[in-house]
Amino acid sequence: MYKGGIQLKSPAQLEAMAVAGRIHARCLRMLMAKCVPGVTTGELDDAAERFIRSQGATPTFKGYRGFPGSICASPNSMVVHGIPDSRKLGRGDELSIDVGVTKDGWVADGAATVAIGEASDDAKLLLETTDQALTAGTAAAVPGNSLGDISHAIQTCVEAQGLSIIRQLVGHGVGRDMHEDPQLPNFGPPGRGPVLEPGMVLAIEPMVNAGGPDVVSGDDGWAVYSEDGSLAAHFEFTVAVTEDGPRVLTPWRDGDL
Repeated sequence: MYKGGIQLKSPAQLEAMAVAGRIHARCLRMLMAKCVPGVTTGELDDAAERFIRSQGATPTFKGYRGFPGSICASPNSMVVHGIPDSRKLGRGDELSIDVGVTKDGWVADGAATVAIGEASDDAKLLLETTDQALTAGTAAAVPGNSLGDISHAIQTCVEAQGLSIIRQLVGHGVGRDMHEDPQLPNFGPPGRGPVLEPGMVLAIEPMVNAGGPDVVSGDDGWAVYSEDGSLAAHFEFTVAVTEDGPRVLTPWRDGDL
């Protein structure tokens, strides 16, 4: 069912998405545990693809618009869309890991940023705040709120800590396709945009720079970097709007899945 161009999912369809989401969550947690000094982003990519396929699913990103990896692995000042390669991660690095899983035609999308070894105080603030902004945005995904209430909750959380919301990159609807309507900015006034209804499914994904808000594209046509070279972070859930409140379909924070 469509409402104003937004596809509403039935309860049965949400359950199918939750199956993909549990595979996603187990995969992302496994990758986060592997983020130790000396590992390469290519090794993480290989591990993700093996795991996802072992679950009877496929890596959504692989081949999407020509993207070569099964995950996006974006270190330090790279915000998103990093192509996995032979680069070794070292102590003091941080890495954003974005994973997509397709199971029985349904997509689950989510991301987290981790420190490699001990994080600096600045990196800790960036990661903790961006993660908290994801929590704040998710909490606003309730029927009767507007899309702008999610955006405003994220922006308020981030800017209270003196960090910058990236305005050129947004969240989105998700379902049969990885990118569906509506687009979901991480900034803006409350009360704007479509009213949230049960059955809407959103990829809520604050993307934050420690410095200024601007970004630039890399030479490979995929990677996006903070323009000023400052550290960046990216956290993401796939979230269903339900009558009982927000339902996280990619529960990678949970201990038991």
